[in-house]
Amino acid sequence: MTVAVVLIATVLVFTVALLAANTAATLARLDGATYPAAIKQAGVTFAAVITLATAVTGALF
Repeated sequence: MTVAVVLIATVLVFTVALLAANTAATLARLDGATYPAAIKQAGVTFAAVITLATAVTGALF
């Protein structure tokens, strides 16, 4: 059961990270950024969400 909880939590974190990256790229494009700049912003946002999830997990355990 513990493995299932970990897998579900991992999928949830990656889903939230992908949604945040997509939103960041969309907002960057609406603001007039070029495609490479929007992709860079999406990558930074994705990495930030994953890093935040790692930090929270480390603080809890």
